[in-house]
Amino acid sequence: MKGARGKGLGARAGESAPVLRAVSWLVYAFLYAPIVVLVVFSFNAERQTAVWKHFTFDWYRVLFRDELIGHAVVNSLLVGVMATVVATVIGTMAGLALARHGFRGKRVTISLLYLPVIVPEIVVGAALVSLFGFIAMRLSLTTVILAHVAFSISYVALVVRARLAGFDRSLEEAAMDLGANRWQTFWWVTLPLIAPGVMSGALLVFTLSIDDYIITSFVAGPGATTLPLQIYSMVKTGVTPEINAVSTLLLVVTIGLIAAAQRLETARR
Repeated sequence: MKGARGKGLGARAGESAPVLRAVSWLVYAFLYAPIVVLVVFSFNAERQTAVWKHFTFDWYRVLFRDELIGHAVVNSLLVGVMATVVATVIGTMAGLALARHGFRGKRVTISLLYLPVIVPEIVVGAALVSLFGFIAMRLSLTTVILAHVAFSISYVALVVRARLAGFDRSLEEAAMDLGANRWQTFWWVTLPLIAPGVMSGALLVFTLSIDDYIITSFVAGPGATTLPLQIYSMVKTGVTPEINAVSTLLLVVTIGLIAAAQRLETARR
């Protein structure tokens, strides 16, 4: 009886496999077809994105000569690098403190650390612009950097804390037994071992920063236009191959950073 029942279940599973594959392909098509269209039409010689003419790199040449795009790219890179450096340093220290030390309110601190990850970005943006207004801080590129640091610290801290959860403390103890002080032990033993986790968190922060629109739109002042803000302002007048080209480049950078972060995370394990 059991054998017959098992064969019946196996037969039904085999019959449903083509349906499941078809549904999976439909889901993939729904998710990725717009991205494929965007990339393909970034090479279209016709300015009207609905009509294909022939293959060209002209829109990428136009893109690299666009001063507004160039200014936005510089701002995005500046914000991304500054936010990544500051958030990585603070997040790493926070992750070390949470993993190594017990203190009153630790559980509450860990819970609060998840808030920037789960709270909607529009709420975070509204809260930050209210804070900057309360302390009479003029909106500028500096406020954009501070905002990106604020929502990025949690990602680094959580990654580093997770890395230290399986850390072998006996390695540090052995180094100190051999005469190393706490700073030397951290620099030569702890940091190299958690470096893949730290770099993974840093790449994640840079990816989030370079791609952020909602929070940046709240806290950006005059002259603080980043690439996502510039793309959105261009889309208001209609989607052109130039917009497709800049979006394609941003997509390539984002995918590359995510792939690098995943590779580092795999190396960490």
